[in-house]
Amino acid sequence: MTSEPPSPEDFGFRVDARLPDGLGRAGVIRTPHGEIATPAFIVVGTKANVKAVLPEQIIQLGGQAVLANAFHLYLQPGSEIVDEAGGVGAFMNWPGPTFTDSGGFQVMSLGAGFKKVLAMDVTGLQNDDVIAEGKQRQAHVDDDGVWFNSPINGDRHRFTPEISMRVQHELGADIIFAFDELTTLLNTRGYQESSVQRTQAWAQRCLAAHRELTAERSHRPYQALFGVVQGAQYEDLRRQACRGLMTTEVEGQYFDGYGIGGALEKQRLGEIVSWCTSELPDDKPRHLLGISEPDDFFAAIEAGVDTFDCVNPSRVARNAAIYTADGRYNVTTAANRRAFVPLEDGCDCYTCTHFTRAYLHHLFKAKEMLAATLATIHNERFTVRLVDSIRAAMIAGDFEACRTEVLGRFYAAAPRSNAGRIPQYEEAKRARH
Repeated sequence: MTSEPPSPEDFGFRVDARLPDGLGRAGVIRTPHGEIATPAFIVVGTKANVKAVLPEQIIQLGGQAVLANAFHLYLQPGSEIVDEAGGVGAFMNWPGPTFTDSGGFQVMSLGAGFKKVLAMDVTGLQNDDVIAEGKQRQAHVDDDGVWFNSPINGDRHRFTPEISMRVQHELGADIIFAFDELTTLLNTRGYQESSVQRTQAWAQRCLAAHRELTAERSHRPYQALFGVVQGAQYEDLRRQACRGLMTTEVEGQYFDGYGIGGALEKQRLGEIVSWCTSELPDDKPRHLLGISEPDDFFAAIEAGVDTFDCVNPSRVARNAAIYTADGRYNVTTAANRRAFVPLEDGCDCYTCTHFTRAYLHHLFKAKEMLAATLATIHNERFTVRLVDSIRAAMIAGDFEACRTEVLGRFYAAAPRSNAGRIPQYEEAKRARH
């Protein structure tokens, strides 16, 4: 007797609570490897590994799902090896839901040489040939796909929508993303227009390849495919991109959810995201790629985003930066040399319940590997717990009170800008009222 082939019905999303005056909602995403209560922060394990910590520790700190990087795993060890291992979850001994990105981020990071940031000052700088200082262009886009130079050894590789889908199917994540072109805010309006059209064409090809691979690989669980919305800071392009993805279908199959991508103007994050979420279908999940700051979470969640991912909590942890409810600090400063207290008072993470600031100060100064592990555990726990608390506040009807308390405390000691502006969240609050 043969088993039923994988079906889109194996993936689902429901809404459990809504904000009374906005697009925000709390819900649950159902995947073959478990449920994700949303809003949720998805911990990033770029190379099938959350740097410096064990999968069991991600479970202990409350992580519900892990996102891996398709491009990097394609290069090393190779997606076919991960496939032989049973998929990225089995390969890294992670039992829960998994995501993989498409390789689209490398279009920007290897192309223009910029790290992905939400805040970019582009005044007078728009130029389609712009390149980050000291960088050489390592990715070249055409209408069919992208040529990449490997950051490992310089070898040349080709990514197309079909190749990205094949790689992500071999990686076996529960949620995968259509191959897209990620532009920067430095690109001109004309290039952004052509890029949205290119990404739309790629999305159609991704959906067709996804349908074929799902049928071909009937021995694997169903993988949900998310279309990715681009359009930079232009409202008409964002809405156009959303409408195009919503109507994209192959033999009656549509996208299972949507990613909102691209570099965004940080001060307009909520506004730009709301253009997208007001267009996208209400019964499918939305993922915002690449954010992790407290004010960004509140803005995006209020605008209707369900899940997020970002490398920032672990990346800054490896440089001794520690997140707390009272802001961020560096544990290697002299003030922490004899600070025999937790990294954050009241934190329930493994690090804070077992070690002191003085000990982490010592580990970082001594360049011990354990420093990165303990700092990462804390930062990831802080981030996961923050989003979980926002979800609980939404369900309880206390979202505004939660925002005021969390952001007022976190940014209390933040310096004002040269223009003397108050923090972004306070400006947004005044605009709403």
